[in-house]
Amino acid sequence: MGNYLHRVTDPLLARKLRSSGAVLITGCKWCGKTMSAAQHSGSVIYMQDSDRSAAYLAMADSQPSLLLRGDTPRLIDEWQMAPVLWDAVRHEVDRRQAPGQFILTGSAVPKDNVAAHTGTGRIARLRMRTMSLFESCESTGEVSLSRLFDGTQEGGAISRLTIPDLSYCICRGGWPASLSFQRDDALDVARNYVDALIEEDVSRVDGVERNPQRVFNLLRSLSRNIATMATNQTILDDCAMGEPSMSAPTLDSYLNALRRIFVIDDTLAWAPSMRSKSAIRTAPKRNFVDPSIAAASLRVDPQRLIDDFNSFGFMFESMCHRDMKIYAQANDGDIYHYRDRNGLEADMIVALRNGQWAPVEVKLGQKQIEEAAANLIKLSEKVDADKMGRPAFMMVLTGGEFAYKRPDGVWVVPLGCLKD
Repeated sequence: MGNYLHRVTDPLLARKLRSSGAVLITGCKWCGKTMSAAQHSGSVIYMQDSDRSAAYLAMADSQPSLLLRGDTPRLIDEWQMAPVLWDAVRHEVDRRQAPGQFILTGSAVPKDNVAAHTGTGRIARLRMRTMSLFESCESTGEVSLSRLFDGTQEGGAISRLTIPDLSYCICRGGWPASLSFQRDDALDVARNYVDALIEEDVSRVDGVERNPQRVFNLLRSLSRNIATMATNQTILDDCAMGEPSMSAPTLDSYLNALRRIFVIDDTLAWAPSMRSKSAIRTAPKRNFVDPSIAAASLRVDPQRLIDDFNSFGFMFESMCHRDMKIYAQANDGDIYHYRDRNGLEADMIVALRNGQWAPVEVKLGQKQIEEAAANLIKLSEKVDADKMGRPAFMMVLTGGEFAYKRPDGVWVVPLGCLKD
């Protein structure tokens, strides 16, 4: 398709199709799952097609195998509308004994959570997020995470993104649809997404009616605490300033609903082997799948975000988490954070399945780079290298202009230069 922008997950999907009978792509609405899957499919069935949805659901109840007929890979979009299709696909994969037969996309976990306990060995899984700055063609991609890990990265890169540009990217978000709109109109995509969350999506996921005002209060509280380890009690206390307030079980219900539609994308804590005993904080860092959700929930535009530089810093870190999760996934890795009781921390730890790891600090401006670099070196010296290995690299991720390697070995890299 002529206007399709390459996604970092494209080669991951192609690889999984070569090694598995079916692939399940999950992710929030509007992140581009269907468009990406369509590039790899031979035929498509849209379960939410308003003209055919009722017939598809009736067919799924009576003879679901009929919906699986078509050129392969057969894409079944929003499969969770008919959860019976999961077992039908699993059975058909067993019958055909061939890879690359089906692609399933879903923007919500079904009520009975069927995908959590079946499909092993038959249906591979792939998580998709909104677009990174490299995927939206705003990062130059001159610095590669994979090259940092294998030691072949060279310095000298320059980011094109200014502070106003980064503020705009945060508020617009990585929604594929927003890239085709004029600058001001593009900001409405995230706002419309949040409005849909509040009015419909959080209740529709499991059929439980939820108060829109409570959803709004919760989103605003999570937004004010973005990229922090705020506890549930902190969120409850914050929400109590609005009406109606929530109990702890109600908060859990609302948070679980947001997770089931892939809106919440918290960063888990890293638990390495350390040279000395140190109590490690295990709370996750609060994050949305896209920083624009926080900006839209707080009703801020790019200029207001610049005027509140403290909030700008937290939302910039959230955008860094989004991009780094995308890039780490392409390198068979995950993103964590680290903090101990003495305050030693790393905003992110990139940990690959092969055992390699790298600490990353996020600093929007240039003034804190020295402190951040010293912090990374201190952390690397505390980690038990005999058990964990030495870090593959150390990096300060910034909103600045130049990428370079410092004499102490720490990389300084603008987010606008980074790719997978």
